[in-house]
Amino acid sequence: MPRASVIGLGKSGIAAARLLKREGWEVELSDRNTSETLLKQQQELADEQIIVKVGYSLELDDTDLPQLIVVSPGVPWDIPVLVKARELGIETIGEMELAWRHLQTVPWVGITGTNGKTTTTALIAAIFQAAGLNAPACGNIGYAACEVALSFNKDGEQGSRGAGESADNSSLLTPNSSLDWVIAEISSYQIESSVSLAPRIGVWTTFTPDHLARHKTLENYYNIKAKLLRQSHLQIFNGDDPYLHKVGKSDWPDAYWTSVKGKDYLIGQQGFYIEDGWVVEKLHNSTPERIVEASALRMVGEHNLQNLLMAVAAARLAGINRDAIDTAIREFPGVAHRLEYICTWEGIDFINDSKATNYDAAEVGLASVKSPAILIAGGEAKPGDDTAWLSKIKAKAAAVLLIGSAAPTFAQRLQEVGYSHYEIVETMEKAVPRSAELAKQYQAPVVLLSPACASFDQYPNFEVRGDDFRRLCLAWVGS
Repeated sequence: MPRASVIGLGKSGIAAARLLKREGWEVELSDRNTSETLLKQQQELADEQIIVKVGYSLELDDTDLPQLIVVSPGVPWDIPVLVKARELGIETIGEMELAWRHLQTVPWVGITGTNGKTTTTALIAAIFQAAGLNAPACGNIGYAACEVALSFNKDGEQGSRGAGESADNSSLLTPNSSLDWVIAEISSYQIESSVSLAPRIGVWTTFTPDHLARHKTLENYYNIKAKLLRQSHLQIFNGDDPYLHKVGKSDWPDAYWTSVKGKDYLIGQQGFYIEDGWVVEKLHNSTPERIVEASALRMVGEHNLQNLLMAVAAARLAGINRDAIDTAIREFPGVAHRLEYICTWEGIDFINDSKATNYDAAEVGLASVKSPAILIAGGEAKPGDDTAWLSKIKAKAAAVLLIGSAAPTFAQRLQEVGYSHYEIVETMEKAVPRSAELAKQYQAPVVLLSPACASFDQYPNFEVRGDDFRRLCLAWVGS
């Protein structure tokens, strides 16, 4: 029996292990961390004959080596054990690549970019589903890609649920019907660890410096993203992104470009743009055609119009009609943790933008809400250029409450740019009631959590951080 090692006991790693087990592999799953949750999962997987080692990092000695190593998205691609594995000729891939190998008979839409991926992915999936297609969203959103693969047999029919999967989770994958499309949000980490992943339609939302601690240089980060688009049959780009616009004509002459600024801003002969309040489709040598009113989307901010254009482009290139697009967009509720409305207290809206984990996303968050705003920011800081974000704070924030390990650094940066309306409150628990007080004091219509930081200093991920903010806001309003 061939042996496989899976690194990382998260949703992706567990799904990868189950998929390999189903395909006849002997599977060992390892995670360097340990916790009650991980130990419980270890017991569940042991019942499925999957060996799980917690508090353990994979080691490669010269005996009994695995034939395959599968890496979860959060595991750096250049850690010593993976470098050694590749030197030893052990095939090493990411969980997304494993899923692709089982699902490549199905067309994919692959969405990547620094910001805007999640909203664009969710919107594309909503449109495809409104058109009656079985098109689950996966990757960084919804299911792990291997969960979708587990539900799918190679003859085109849905497979049986894997042991330990909840019935209601599985039901969203529409059992007993064929899979029409896979809508995958794909991070640079997942592209880096994929060899043959080649979507039918590739979408690139934005490009700004992020993850440089992992990818080292902007050029390296760009090339990783570009790899996915080069392997896609059709490419869609946000033409309003300054970096992508700059490289557009030379690097991507045959792509479909989008612009919220109208047809004069399109790169090349084909694309999608906004004119007179409508999303307009202009295909090569054809008459422009109105597809849907831009106002059908309820989400605020110009960046969401950019996301709308890319989603409509993907739907049209997949052959979806205007009625399904219109219905899906009008009913689209938005995305949790991305400018998510939580509640209103005494005329003050509380908005959860926990997914804004870098300066660019947080700048967009501030730009999208009414001003003056009370901003809650901080967490585990990332490398990047904070200039535009600080400038937006000066223009739109009545006060800033700082939480997490970045608080002292952010306080210093605000002081350096001449902004003094900040307080270090350290925790979300202190930030929420204080934000309500300050909003009353400054007559601010909005309290915005938009951290500009990762969450790992205080929370397992940005979702848990956003959920904590929601819980505290609703408790405050309730009291």
